[in-house]
Amino acid sequence: MITSRYPMARLSLFGITSIHKRHPLMIIWWSAAFPGFGHFLLNHYLRATFLTLSEVIFNTLSHINQAIVLSFCGRFSQAKDILEPRWIPGYIIVFFIAIWDSYRLSLHQNKLCDLAEFESSPLPKVRLYASEVQYIQSNSPLVAAAFSLLFPGMGQLYNHRIGLAFYAASWWWFYISLSHVHESLTYILNGRIMESVSVLHPHWLLFMPSVLGGSIYHAYITSKEQNQIFRLEQRKYLLSRYASSSVQIFNSPGGNA
Repeated sequence: MITSRYPMARLSLFGITSIHKRHPLMIIWWSAAFPGFGHFLLNHYLRATFLTLSEVIFNTLSHINQAIVLSFCGRFSQAKDILEPRWIPGYIIVFFIAIWDSYRLSLHQNKLCDLAEFESSPLPKVRLYASEVQYIQSNSPLVAAAFSLLFPGMGQLYNHRIGLAFYAASWWWFYISLSHVHESLTYILNGRIMESVSVLHPHWLLFMPSVLGGSIYHAYITSKEQNQIFRLEQRKYLLSRYASSSVQIFNSPGGNA
């Protein structure tokens, strides 16, 4: 068991949890795109799950997405009438608290990352569980992004974020089913354009661009960060394993190549 005051990474049954420096404005952006996404980027999975569920529930009950679609179509009176005022305050509160909380956490986590790098504690490599094998390996960020583009959650599965992969994939199936987007694509391939538009459900369809973009970005950036941890762990091991060797594996700072 690795003990450290400021650990940089942990392996568990559900995947890899690690801390990395994040640009606070990027965290704010993804929290605004979909409350909870900024927390997923910071690996605060429980908070992120609560916030994403709150976003879907309050949005659905207050009919925010339908009002947005009607507004884009210039039907402002209908957009106003469809809104449910009982749930709108809850939606607004969750939205802004998610942005503020993710920004606050990103600033603090950046400090923790500096302390973890300074402490330079050992990093995990492999953990064996009864139902899963977890390990840190070098992945391709482009492959991770491509998998999430094809189906959100698959990039997270590729990166060993098992819990998040199941959560994202389950929601994507939910959105596909309720938005009828696959049915619409079938009509388009058969040249039935009008039917492809009429079958779509705008409320659930409007969630999908943010979910797709967030999944792609998360898979790409976490793959790059996992590669950093892989190289750092390998470097630490080799320096420790061959510390007494006369062969110079790594150049010392300022040394000759």
